[in-house]
Amino acid sequence: MAKISGQARKLRIYIGENSKYLGKPLYQAIVLKAKEMGMAGASVFRGIEGFGPSSRIKTARLLDLSADLPILVEIVDGVEYIDLFMPFLDEAVNEGMITVEDVDLIKYQSKPS
Repeated sequence: MAKISGQARKLRIYIGENSKYLGKPLYQAIVLKAKEMGMAGASVFRGIEGFGPSSRIKTARLLDLSADLPILVEIVDGVEYIDLFMPFLDEAVNEGMITVEDVDLIKYQSKPS
């Protein structure tokens, strides 16, 4: 394994499971756009409970089952890639929260075969 390290940015996009962009789930559109732009990777996490601007609690508990659970999309990449990705998010994310923070990146990458 080759080890790569340096400065990077972590982008977190907090949205609802029902959020859409051009007819498809917003989290899926974000991942596909990140791949299309050659970003290092993206991960989608589904929350079991949370609330946003509406203050309505959304939960995965059986008795209160919500169809719009919290979704977190996380992308870590170089500053320039995150900056290039932001205009897409400005267009696609109508309701949610986006955070960006500087991180120290330690990346383990398989050697080319």
